[in-house]
Amino acid sequence: MFPQNKKFTGFKVVPKDKPREDKMKKFKLVHLASLNGPFAFPSKTRNLIFLATLHLALCTIVSAQWLETTIPVGSNPYALCWNSTNNKVYCANWNSANVTIIDGATNSVITTVPVRIGPRVLCWNSASNKVYCANAWCDSVSIIDGVTNSVIITLPVGTYPCALCWNSNNNKVYCANYNSNNVTIIDGATDSIITTVTTGSWPNALCWNSTNNKVYCANGANDNVTVIDGTNNSVITTIPVGAFPRAFCWNSIQNRVYVANYWSSSISVIRDVTGIEEECQTLDALSSTPEIYPNPAKSFLAIRLPQTADRQMIKIFDVSGKLVKVEEKITSAQSQKQEIRISLKGISPGIYFLRLGKDTQKFLVIK
Repeated sequence: MFPQNKKFTGFKVVPKDKPREDKMKKFKLVHLASLNGPFAFPSKTRNLIFLATLHLALCTIVSAQWLETTIPVGSNPYALCWNSTNNKVYCANWNSANVTIIDGATNSVITTVPVRIGPRVLCWNSASNKVYCANAWCDSVSIIDGVTNSVIITLPVGTYPCALCWNSNNNKVYCANYNSNNVTIIDGATDSIITTVTTGSWPNALCWNSTNNKVYCANGANDNVTVIDGTNNSVITTIPVGAFPRAFCWNSIQNRVYVANYWSSSISVIRDVTGIEEECQTLDALSSTPEIYPNPAKSFLAIRLPQTADRQMIKIFDVSGKLVKVEEKITSAQSQKQEIRISLKGISPGIYFLRLGKDTQKFLVIK
């Protein structure tokens, strides 16, 4: 038995008949984390409750996670996407050549839609409320109506389609075709093929940048990324990255695209403003990254060279991506000195990017 209203470790004893706000007033859970609880304490005073036990019970309920249900689908489910307009989840079943459509509210299967062999990836178009399914073994894309749950049309694309992305600015769907080394562009409104764009070898991943309306395509066999203009469907440039790029992520705040390089254990960071690779972090990044100073710079820029700088060329770009200065390839003698200076004569004040090999450093020029 505890005296009424006396404070104990981590809880406060209050009369049961007091108002709720009085029970919680100045209540602090101080040391309960160190207890192996929650605990129930016996008391001969019937009108006492221990708020610590109640508090712990409520916290456990709020933070609980559990498996709600398991939904049977087709054979070898391979890809998922969600339709927020109709609250439906789509599951591509690789070996049963169909797509299971699930009610997002009830977790029940609405229907199963037959597609072609090898459904590998899904993409939802919110403007037209359509789901696109790339059928890898049949070189086609099936388009499913988000309302009726039926296949509208199946379009022929390149060989082994393996990646999809949607451009909401122009309502276009892009399909990377792994074995034909190209990207098929589909009109999201008319369900027709606009054009096919040649890329590098083994295109296997796509990413759309809504800020600059560009589509990035990872070419696994060539260790580079093809950049496609979202408006006119032309190839803007090809950017060298690490070995076998195979996944993308776009950072809308800094407007950068991150590329996962499977075989080189690295992430390449592409700065979209300049259209050049900004950084390639590898396992030995610390030993291969140049240092520049002073920054801001006035008349010259000094560069501490990494050991890998021999025979590499120094290039300077402005913020628009324009090449404003090129230095000759670094000689063995310069590399051994481990530091060189570059004149900034004729370069206007502003932000610039110095590229050495695959590394890019930002610096400011002031006068």
